[in-house]
Amino acid sequence: MHMKKLILSIILIFPIFLMAQKGEYTVKGRIEKLDPSAKISLVYQETRNIIDTTKVQNGQFSFKGVVNEPIMANLMIRYKAKDHNYYVTDLIDIYLEQGQILVFGNGDSIAKTKVTGTKLNMDNEKLKIALKPSTDKMVTFWGEYAKLPLDEKDSNTVWTKYDSILWEQKDVYASFIKRNPDSFVCIAALKRYGGTIPIYSEVASLFEIISVNVKNTIAGREYATELEKLKTTLVGAIAPDFTQNDPEGNPVKLSSFKGKYVLVDFWASWCGPCRKENLNIIKAYTKYHDKGFEVLGVSLDKEKDAWVKSINNDKLAWKHVSDLKLWDSKVAVLYSIKSIPQNVLIDPQGVIISKNLRGEDLQKKLAEIFKNY
Repeated sequence: MHMKKLILSIILIFPIFLMAQKGEYTVKGRIEKLDPSAKISLVYQETRNIIDTTKVQNGQFSFKGVVNEPIMANLMIRYKAKDHNYYVTDLIDIYLEQGQILVFGNGDSIAKTKVTGTKLNMDNEKLKIALKPSTDKMVTFWGEYAKLPLDEKDSNTVWTKYDSILWEQKDVYASFIKRNPDSFVCIAALKRYGGTIPIYSEVASLFEIISVNVKNTIAGREYATELEKLKTTLVGAIAPDFTQNDPEGNPVKLSSFKGKYVLVDFWASWCGPCRKENLNIIKAYTKYHDKGFEVLGVSLDKEKDAWVKSINNDKLAWKHVSDLKLWDSKVAVLYSIKSIPQNVLIDPQGVIISKNLRGEDLQKKLAEIFKNY
């Protein structure tokens, strides 16, 4: 009789055990002064897809779910700005993993809360504490930058200061990865270390430090794939070939430019810095086109009319292609483009000889190449 009860108990417990093994999480939050009408969403950070949404009751909220492995997410509230017709987003990073995750704050903002309760969220708090001095400096920098006269915003002094703060942050991320190679938080730290234009040699050496268990997660394998793409577009590599249509629907192939120096320029009509840099590229194209310099514009636009209008308005005389898929552009994905403007300079044999030449750097490089022409 006792044996039958024991067997029955095991059968009843077994499904619960499986759920726990799979990764059942609970998020319990309390933000004391939060707007009582607020709705909080739990959102996948990578895709921005909403996992769940709940109402706040007496400053408290909770979520439950299951994950197969740790996932980085955000807790997020969107408020309509007072007296304005746009929304303000208030959010914080959170790691969904097996266990009870605690979110606490005594203010009125998610961004100012503390997330604890599980190992990864404790790791992330350690990282945020280490970053705080440089984060505070960056907030101050942007506040000062906003007050600068327009003609001072592009000064070397301003951006040298920005770069020094950025390197402080990068040092913190690198230090965290070296000290915590078994933490899944390393993947996010490495992405932030690399920024929107990662340098392969730097991020690859840090990725090597990360443990096999972390590398074997979905996020780890995805990052490894990104590294392989970066490797194929290093200076010295043969530029990956591609074919895409111009505004008239005619296919244009990169390899058809062989025998000339070609600047593959990633831009879009909606990108202010890209439109500004167009003036610099026009100057280079005018000066060196007859000597064997070509430009191939790859647009990350979505609307054809806006793309074509910008080509005409900016008087861009070179070839242009696009599949009108924004960041999902096949060429952008092929070249690991995460921000624009970016460019790749290719020699007559199809070899990448330089990347991301802007302003005077582009002019100097071309002057060096064509000095004997």
